[in-house]
Amino acid sequence: MDTNMLFSIGLNLSFPWKVVKSEFRLLDESNIRELHIWIDFEYGSRFISSKGTLLSPHDTVDKQWRHLNFFEHPCYLHARVPRLKTDVSSIEMVQVPWARHNSGFTMLFEAFAMALIEEETPVNSVAKTVKEYPKRIWTIFRHWISKGKRNLNLCGVRRIGVDETSRRKGHSYITQFVDLDTRETIFVCPGKDSDTFKRFSEWLIEHDGDPSLIEVVAMDMSNAFTSGCMTYFPQAHIVYDKFHIVQDTNKRLDEVRKAEVGEKKLLKGHRFTLLHLRKNLPEGRLQELDTILLTYPSLGKAYSLKEGLVDILHAATAKSQGAWEDFLKWMEMAEQSALEPFRKLVATFKGHLFGIKTFFEQGTITNGVLESLNSKVQLAKRRARGYANVNNFMDMVYYINGGRNFHYPLKST
Repeated sequence: MDTNMLFSIGLNLSFPWKVVKSEFRLLDESNIRELHIWIDFEYGSRFISSKGTLLSPHDTVDKQWRHLNFFEHPCYLHARVPRLKTDVSSIEMVQVPWARHNSGFTMLFEAFAMALIEEETPVNSVAKTVKEYPKRIWTIFRHWISKGKRNLNLCGVRRIGVDETSRRKGHSYITQFVDLDTRETIFVCPGKDSDTFKRFSEWLIEHDGDPSLIEVVAMDMSNAFTSGCMTYFPQAHIVYDKFHIVQDTNKRLDEVRKAEVGEKKLLKGHRFTLLHLRKNLPEGRLQELDTILLTYPSLGKAYSLKEGLVDILHAATAKSQGAWEDFLKWMEMAEQSALEPFRKLVATFKGHLFGIKTFFEQGTITNGVLESLNSKVQLAKRRARGYANVNNFMDMVYYINGGRNFHYPLKST
């Protein structure tokens, strides 16, 4: 078996395509050797046009594609690609079987790059592994994500969760919308203002969804989100879920801690001890917590209020009778405390009672799905050390949390 036939079999070529030449090239500036393989079609071959007509080539165009490495050597494919004259003024290029249209990579190379990204490898690291420029890997990535987004069908979306995250610490925010039933991200856009809901409603319509059929929107107590939801999804029930209620409560607890810290060394290094639930702390930390709460009565009161609220929210999730009444009593206690951060928290709750009450009535609707998805996004962000390009970050969020929506070559072949 000669080399050309061996490479033809290795590349899974079939009539009329065949390997006609191969050679190693030694790069001048280094010791790296590249394998170059030339593919051609049989003389007299005809090809099917997009209109279904069998035509002889009008002319050919020389093309090159980066392929998977041959052992440690970079590999490139070359071919004369036929062009067909479908009518007097229309010429189209034949689709080769080893690469997609207008790509400088073979499908197998793209599949390998996407598989590395799926294994949570940052794109810059993928580029180093395959010895390509990061921008070229991002081009591959964006193609398959864009294809997945175009194919989204949102006709069955009824309950959504909304949350924002930053692409890099201290930098611009993006907002993601998640289908709470499929647990998948279905829309991502820049910003965290009310206009994000307008863009989401337009996205729904573009993908066979209906904004008027959205029944529930789970979110934090952002005034911008609330305004956007009321404007573009007026029929939907707003749910301020327990995760954000607890998050806001922890912020107020931390304000009490900061007011106490000063020169008090006992409190230093115990921020997360106070933010964790008592039941989740190891024995050693429990003893430290008890010492802190006894030594600083204000912190003890704040921590007790936080723990009491968490218990009430758990009862609401379990649909325990009287949970709403317990919450109203809790607000009275917090308001009557001498803790200014908690009095401000109660004022915030009172301004959003309608959405909090919906949570107590529904019980099971929370942004827990979104919190779980966000943890994956944060991990990807840390590994990539942030994202300089907001569009790349948004596409990565789609990919990480899009689940079944994205099918790159490895999955579809």
